[in-house]
Amino acid sequence: MKATIQFINSELHGLYPVSEIEGFTRIIFEAVCGWSFTEQVVKKHEKIQDVDFRKIQKIVSRLKRSEPVQYILGESEFYGLKLNVNPSVLIPRPETEELVDWMVHCNLPENSRILDIGTGSGCIALALKSVLKKANVSGTDISEGALETASENAVKNKLDVRFYQSDILKQENMNNEIYDVIVSNPPYIRESEKLRMLPNVLEYEPANALFVSDNDPLVFYSSIAAFAKKHLTLNGKLYLEINENLGFEMKNMLFDFGFCNIEIRNDINGKNRMVCCTKSFH
Repeated sequence: MKATIQFINSELHGLYPVSEIEGFTRIIFEAVCGWSFTEQVVKKHEKIQDVDFRKIQKIVSRLKRSEPVQYILGESEFYGLKLNVNPSVLIPRPETEELVDWMVHCNLPENSRILDIGTGSGCIALALKSVLKKANVSGTDISEGALETASENAVKNKLDVRFYQSDILKQENMNNEIYDVIVSNPPYIRESEKLRMLPNVLEYEPANALFVSDNDPLVFYSSIAAFAKKHLTLNGKLYLEINENLGFEMKNMLFDFGFCNIEIRNDINGKNRMVCCTKSFH
């Protein structure tokens, strides 16, 4: 095992930070050998089987091409759940876990009706259902591939969440139900911000789930706000993950739609990353 760790380190040295390589190593050994982190420490002098070493070589060669380890292994962790991921969905981020955590600790009614718009892998909807057992949770997305993945994740985690296809920009096939809570992590990265992004995101993750034009960066948010205005109960809550650079614009837009109690929160890195607001009148 020690020799295999040295192989991983030498192959990825200079391509990733040391801490990230250590993280890859733990994930790889767990995925290929089935060893927990504790077992990896205990078994560090054990011999790796040839078939497992060949699997590790293939994983490392894909990591050298900047392919995300979650796509290579087909799985990611989110809020205590193991989720299938593939290039049809974004890899769930820690910032989105923070949004879910905020919602979970906001004393939402236990039988809340919750809609996740742009559900992707289903991570937000499924995480909420895993905690709010009596909530009626559904998710919607324009992508058939995303909906297939989200449905697989619901079965995998034994969570009763309904997923359906719709286009929030046209509000086609959006159902006419009324919700207590609507949440969304829509595309919000401006085209001009691409330059600061890493190749593992740009080359592998779905662009239609990431980017918006510089001319209308709030295009998804204004459509979601319009839908929420019609489909939230009085005093219903709207939660959104946002572009760290557009907090002021988000607040103004939500105010113009008539939402109140607009609160922007920072993520763990101190960036404006999420907003909650309340529907105050019909």
